[in-house]
Amino acid sequence: MKMPIVCATTVAVALSVAPFLAAAQTPAAAPASSSGVAVASPTYVSIPLEITVNRPAAEVWKRVGKWCDIGEWLQIPCTVTWGKDGEVGAVRSVANEILVGRTEMFYTYTQPVRDGRPYNLYHGTLEARPVSATTSKLLYTLFFDNSMLPDGPARDKDIASRKALFTRALQNMKTLAEGGTLPPPAPRGVPPGR
Repeated sequence: MKMPIVCATTVAVALSVAPFLAAAQTPAAAPASSSGVAVASPTYVSIPLEITVNRPAAEVWKRVGKWCDIGEWLQIPCTVTWGKDGEVGAVRSVANEILVGRTEMFYTYTQPVRDGRPYNLYHGTLEARPVSATTSKLLYTLFFDNSMLPDGPARDKDIASRKALFTRALQNMKTLAEGGTLPPPAPRGVPPGR
């Protein structure tokens, strides 16, 4: 019977990766969180929204796609608090949001973990997408975990509130991109239209 020839290097490599392979095959326990930010059973929600704009995508993005343009179309204060405006890693004053990805007419951001609060993995993505030479779509997608809310009705209310807020934001972006002006913002705590 022939015995396979095994070199010492192969044995050493196999022995050095064995603990990692074993760990990969055994599900790891969820890490303990001393600050209470880990969520044991997340329920992820995605809210895709879009609106057609009667302008080319490049023009739309130039008008409403800068990192702190959110201040104008959401009618809230916004400043860049860290990093360079529009570059990955920049932080804006709106919920300390961090720019985590971008292309020519697209960006994605997240909100940071806050000590003592469950982390909801909130991400938002804004994109201008060409439809024709003269029209485009603005797409805004929200993604987050709403499992920390007490029940289904509370989750539904939260989703409806976010949809309403960002639908208004998209309408404001459309108005601005098409050359219009926005009405003054409603006083804080008063819903728009009252």
